[in-house]
Amino acid sequence: MRRLTALAAAAAALTLAACGQSSDKAADGASSKVLNLYTARHYDADQKLYDLFTEKTGIEVKRIEGRPDELIARMKAEGANSPADVFVAADAGALWRAQDAGLLQTVNSEALNAAIPENLREPSGQYYGFSRRARIVAYDPAKVQPNEVTDYAQLASPRFKGKICARSGDNVYNLSLVGALIEAWGEDKAKAWVEGVTQNFARPPEGGDRDQIRAVAAGVCEVALTNSYYFIRMANGEDAADREIASKLRLGFPSLDGKGPHVNISGGGVAAHAPNKDNAVKFLEFLASPEAQQIVTELNFEYPAANGAAPAAAVAPYANFTAHPMNVSRYGINQAKAQSMISAAGWR
Repeated sequence: MRRLTALAAAAAALTLAACGQSSDKAADGASSKVLNLYTARHYDADQKLYDLFTEKTGIEVKRIEGRPDELIARMKAEGANSPADVFVAADAGALWRAQDAGLLQTVNSEALNAAIPENLREPSGQYYGFSRRARIVAYDPAKVQPNEVTDYAQLASPRFKGKICARSGDNVYNLSLVGALIEAWGEDKAKAWVEGVTQNFARPPEGGDRDQIRAVAAGVCEVALTNSYYFIRMANGEDAADREIASKLRLGFPSLDGKGPHVNISGGGVAAHAPNKDNAVKFLEFLASPEAQQIVTELNFEYPAANGAAPAAAVAPYANFTAHPMNVSRYGINQAKAQSMISAAGWR
């Protein structure tokens, strides 16, 4: 993995410090009405979540934003004096990095355990998913038949030589996908898949998921790896050009060993040294509530994570699938192996 240099870490710390922080302990040692949130999510919809949480609880959310590795580096540097109460990331692999660094603590919440399915939370309770996103494909139906993208293994076949677009190999979404393949297939088959997909690239990886989707529409490639919500957002957003692109393409939901598409999470965990632990648990429980789940799916076009929560009307047409039941913690556990395979294959 790319690591922050000392200079970059210092710059990140200065940037984050400007957002403000405090220990937020009341004079009597009890938690104040504050939550210090370290978040690697950057979606407009999240402000609605924070505002509603404050409205319902009276707890002010003090937000510190950054890339996952920046926030993890900051929490490490702060040590036991860290003001962080909750760490949030848009990928289970990033949450695992925080756990692996000893930056999260176990939470035993009946409300969370009842709301969030077992496979969408870390087994010991160190982090919980509150939204889901499938890592699937967008394709050009004029060039690709639906039955050609029903299984992830197909993407590594000669059929797609020079036909695939993807973002960089060290992107955590791709690392988690390969981590899931390692778990399901074993290292040898997963390695062969990574090599096959890399050989099938239409161009060197560049840009984000939406750039890959646009490349399909432009004829650069026929298939693009993408998270579901990027495509759904383009199909329902304010940008007319993106809506036009999405209208010409289709989403395919490859299955992993016939058990459904690979699904990742956005989620959060309570920081190891949280000065406001009670507030932190309340915040995670809030994210699993029906009101919060509705905001996540309606405003950011993600799939809800909580039991019984329904996808938004715009998301529902893309939600008719059964996800692979693998526990999301396995993605991070296999992350180092995934990175090694990706680097060795030349997936830059």
